[in-house]
Amino acid sequence: MTLWLAIPVSLLIVGGALFAVLAALGLLRLPDVYTRMHAASKAGTVGSGLLLIAAGLGSQDPAIFIRALAGFIFFILTAPVSAHLLARAAHLAHVPLDPSSIRDDYARDEARDEETVHPK
Repeated sequence: MTLWLAIPVSLLIVGGALFAVLAALGLLRLPDVYTRMHAASKAGTVGSGLLLIAAGLGSQDPAIFIRALAGFIFFILTAPVSAHLLARAAHLAHVPLDPSSIRDDYARDEARDEETVHPK
């Protein structure tokens, strides 16, 4: 690998590793399932995406780079959706929010949906 390619690949690997560490710290330090899920989905998506791009560039093979790019795009499209669905399932299972949470938008939506289904 030439120097002109080694430097960007190295920077992408370091950046991806930093975002992965931030996601792991978020899982350990944040107070409830909803904020933990947010940290894991956002920082984890960026971290793994940077690592995938670094692997694709480092391979110096266009076919591998295209596969890595396709994997990154797929991950960007699916990770936030799956995190939202997991948060919704946790809320429907009545997993409590941390007391420091300021507002619960899902509760407002449930009240609106309940009023629509069963009007008074």
